[in-house]
This record gives sequence, structure tokens and C-alpha cells, in this order.
Amino acid sequence: MSMVTQGKLIGQLLAFGALGLLAIGCTLVLWPFLSAILWAAVICFSTWPAYRLFERAVGGYRALAAAAMTVLVVVVIVAPLALLATTLADNISSLVAGVTHVLEQGPPAPPDWVRGLPIAGEGLATYWEGLAHNAPAFTIELKKVIGPFADVALIGGTLFGAGLLELALSIFIGFFLFLHGRRMTALTRQIAERVAGARARRLLSVVGVTVTGVVYGLIGTALAQGLLAGVGFWIAGVPQALLLGCLTFVLSFVPAGPPFVWGPVALWLFMQESVWWGIFVAIWGLLLVSSIDNFLRPYLLGRNTNLPVLLGLFGLIGGVLAFGLIGLFLGPTLLAVAHSLFREWIAAELEERRQPPSSSTGRDQRSGPRQGG
Repeated sequence: MSMVTQGKLIGQLLAFGALGLLAIGCTLVLWPFLSAILWAAVICFSTWPAYRLFERAVGGYRALAAAAMTVLVVVVIVAPLALLATTLADNISSLVAGVTHVLEQGPPAPPDWVRGLPIAGEGLATYWEGLAHNAPAFTIELKKVIGPFADVALIGGTLFGAGLLELALSIFIGFFLFLHGRRMTALTRQIAERVAGARARRLLSVVGVTVTGVVYGLIGTALAQGLLAGVGFWIAGVPQALLLGCLTFVLSFVPAGPPFVWGPVALWLFMQESVWWGIFVAIWGLLLVSSIDNFLRPYLLGRNTNLPVLLGLFGLIGGVLAFGLIGLFLGPTLLAVAHSLFREWIAAELEERRQPPSSSTGRDQRSGPRQGG
């Protein structure tokens, strides 16, 4: 018997070892596509009601509905980012030509309002005039400023291009998730019930509400801020208003990001002696572009999925570092899901502690003295 038991134990260890090696191998194979798979699942889940509408519209043909939904996702998510990349590429030559001209000719004379600034106006105007009449000194000062920004722009452009490719891969994966979504949902529920038991449905519901709220809250708010910023720049006659609106859309995922767009634009208008348009852009950006974030994002996110500011910042930065461009969306989503599940676990623990003893236990306790008497 001992030999038979020992043989069974060795067989079980070999089976677990083989399963472990298989799991490690599958993980290594799928690891490069992990971020694309996760983001495809997030997109598919959060847009599933729209897919159902497409499916009913085409008479239940799932492949056609999945293709239509994939095209819609491309138009809504990929098109603005691709437009931003194309516009940036088109403007690189003009930007280089402008910088070359400034380096050759030197900066223009300071406008009159610079000298009128309180405290530092006179010194700033004198320093500006010195640079305007000394092209080599201006070139040295400009290179000090442009050098770090050029390095950051180069790295950012590389990450942006890789992120677009990964985003395209996630949308390709999303087509198959739409096509086989019901089967995958049933499999996910079965696995969750095996792991979490009776609380599986509640936990899946929390995850679903959190994912939908974060996606709508982040992307919806960013789209609104980018659209408002672009409209304001167009009204003020700012060149490349579309590009600046797309840039506002991207920076809207960063806390206090849009002022880094409309603030320099307003300053540029002041320097062009368009003071009233500069004031208009500053007021438009402060009261509309930046302020809409204060009520639209909480409304779309919902109370249960509202991340603390620090966790949201960690999600943005850590997501980009871990997953690239997709991490801009995926990082906050993952942290929001973890935060909601943690709160649900805490609430369940407190609820179990507050539950009174069962009625049978109470009856046994009450009947004990009578039996003893």
C-alpha cells in the first residue's frame, strides 16, 4: 500500500509540475499582448450595450455587428489619436523652419506691456532686449530650454507610435471578443463562482460598474474638454486649433493638464498684442475647459468608482510606464477595479460582524437553563 500511495503522490507532483510549466509557458507567450488583451476586454465590456443595438439592427448576424462595432471604436478612440499624430507630423517641418528663423534673426523686440509689468517688468524687458541684439547669446539660452524638451518629445513620439500600434491590436482583438462575448462571459462567471462562491455575482457586478464608470468618466470628460478647448481656440482665431484641441484631449487624463495648453495659448495672444482675445481664452479655459472636469467626471464615474486623486495620478503615470499609451486608460481602470473590490471586501467583513447570532443558536441558548433546571 505504501508503494501505491507513494506512486500516486509522485504522479500528482509530476502532474502539478507539468501544469505549472504549461501555465508559465502560456504566460510568457501572452505577456507581450497582455495590455492589448486587457484594454480590448475593457472596451468590449463598456460598449456591449451599443453592440447589442448593432446586433438587433442587422438581424442577429454577430460577425456583421462585431465588425460595425469595431469600426465605431476606431472612429471614436483611434481617429483622434491618429489625427493628432498626423497633425504633429505635418507641423514638424514648419516648427523646425520657425525655430531656424528665430535662431538666425534673433527674437523680436519686447512688446510695450512687458516693461509695464509690476516689479520684474523693467528687468525682464532689459534682458529681452539684450537677447534680441545678441544672437549668439540668445542661441545659447534657447538651446538650454529646447534641449530637454527635444529629448522628451523624441521619447514621447516613440511611445506614441508604439501605443497606436498596440491600440490597433487591442481593437483587432476586440472584434473577436464582441463575436464570442456571450461564451466568454459565461466562462468568466463559472470561473468566478468556483473561486469566490456565492459572492461571485456581486463581485462581477462591482467590477462591471467600475470599469464602465471609469471608461466613460475618463474618456467622456477628456472628449468634452478637448472639444471645448478646440472651439475656444477656433473662436479666438488661434492657428492649429484642431491640434491644440487634440492635445487638450490627451492632457485631460492628467490632473490639471488642460491649463498647460490654454495657458500658453493665452500668453501667446498677449505677446501678439491681442490682449482681449488672450483674456477670452484664459476665461474660456478657466470657466469651461477646466471647470467642466469638476462636475462631469464625478457624474460619469459615479460615487462608487471615484478614485482618490493620488491613486488616479499613480494609475496614469504607472499605467503609461507599464503599458505605454494604452496605460493612460488602462492604469486608472485597473486601480479603480482594485479600489472598488477592496471597499466591497471591507463592507462585506463589516456586514458579517454586525449580523446577530442565528435564531437556532438563540433558541439553544434560551433552552439551555431550562433543560439544566
